[in-house]
Amino acid sequence: MDEPSIKLDQLLKVKGIATTGGQAKLLIQAGEVRVNGRVETRRGRKLVQGDRVSTLGETFEVDLANLEPDLPLE
Repeated sequence: MDEPSIKLDQLLKVKGIATTGGQAKLLIQAGEVRVNGRVETRRGRKLVQGDRVSTLGETFEVDLANLEPDLPLE
């Protein structure tokens, strides 16, 4: 069974970093987002529990248990 995950662009919207999918896409494609210390340019990158995301001076750890209840996990 696959481990629960969330796409990078979805997470940026949930965290309030981006207000739209288009805004998240631009931020990611501009190389402004790091996942586990590496620049990530794939907006569909699947994140799993414990991954660390950094952007715009903020760093947070992915916590799938504390996301919005209506957000579909992959």
